[in-house]
Amino acid sequence: MTRLTLAIDAMGGDFGPCVTVPAALQALASTPSLYLLLVGDPDIITSLLAKADSALVARLQIIPAESVIANDAKPSQAIRQSRGTSMRIALEQVKAGQAQACISAGNTGALMGLAKLLLKPLDGIDRPALMTVLPNQRQGKTVVLDLGANVDSDSAMLVQFAVMGAAMAECVLGIPQPRVALLNIGQEETKGLESIREAASLLRSSPEMNFIGYVEGNDLLTGKTDVLVCDGFVGNVTLKTLEGVVRMFLSLLKSSGEGKKKAWWLRWLGRLLQKRLASRFGHLNPDQYNGACLLGLRGTVIKSHGAANQRAFTVAIQQAEQAVQRQLSKQIALRLDAVLPKSD
Repeated sequence: MTRLTLAIDAMGGDFGPCVTVPAALQALASTPSLYLLLVGDPDIITSLLAKADSALVARLQIIPAESVIANDAKPSQAIRQSRGTSMRIALEQVKAGQAQACISAGNTGALMGLAKLLLKPLDGIDRPALMTVLPNQRQGKTVVLDLGANVDSDSAMLVQFAVMGAAMAECVLGIPQPRVALLNIGQEETKGLESIREAASLLRSSPEMNFIGYVEGNDLLTGKTDVLVCDGFVGNVTLKTLEGVVRMFLSLLKSSGEGKKKAWWLRWLGRLLQKRLASRFGHLNPDQYNGACLLGLRGTVIKSHGAANQRAFTVAIQQAEQAVQRQLSKQIALRLDAVLPKSD
C-alpha cells in the first residue's frame, strides 16, 4: 500500500488543535496508509495526544511552528509576516516534497496567497480557485467553483475555472464528459454580466468542453449540471446561504417531536417524521462536504471551513487523500493543455 503523507496546519481555524488533532487521529484510524505531519505548538499538540492509540501516534510527526495567522488578519500583511507560522510551514512541507498535500482551516486569503507564492499556479492558470463538491437531488455530485478565492473574475478566469472543474468531475467523480454551466441571473444568452457572456462564448467554441449554458441559483442542488462556475463573490455568498438554510432545516428537524405538553402519539409521530426526513436530507449537512480544494496549483491544498468540527475537518483530510490519489493537479494540467493550448 503506497504511503500517503499530508501536512496539517494544526493551529488554524476557530478551534485549532482541539479539532484538528482529534480529526487527524480519526483519519489515521480509517486509512492505514496515511501519515500526517501536524504543524503547530508541540506542547499543545502533545497534550492532546496523551491518551491516543500508540499505533496511530506512530504515524504522526509534529512539526514545530512559532505562531499562527489570525483569522481576521489582512491577507497581504499576513503573507509578509508569515515566516514561522503553522500555515506557511505546512505549505512548505508540500513544496519540499515532504508531504503530498496541505490542509488548513485558517485565513482563506492568506492560504490562497501563500499557496500561490510557494507552490505556483499551473501553466495557463491566472489564479487558483476554491472548489467544493455538493450533493444533488439526483443522488449525484455537483462541482462548484469559485467559492471565494477570487472576488472579481474576468471571462478568461471563468473559463479556467470551468476547465479545472471539468477535470475534477471527470477524474475524481468519474463523470464522463461532465456538463459545465455558468451561474447566471437567467438562462437567456443576453442575461448577466459581460464577463459571464464572454466566458459563455469561449466555452461554446471549445470542442473539449461540454458546455450547456446558464444555470440559475435555484438549480444549485437539482443536478442539472455537473460543474457550476461563478466568480468568488457570488460563489461564497451562494455557499454560505445554502449552508445556513440547511443548518436551520436540520435544526428544526432535530427539535420536531419534542415538547412535553404534546400528546404521546404526536411526539411519536414527530420522531418518526424526524427520522425519515433526516435519512432523506441528512446528506445535505455541510459537515458532510466540508473542505474546498484550491485548484490550479502545482500541489494539493484543501481549505477547511474555519468553524469546522472534528467530523467536518476529518472530511477535509479525506478530500486531500482523494485528490492526491487521483493525481488531480496532473489531470488538470493535461486538460489545460488540451483546452487552452499554449501560445508560441
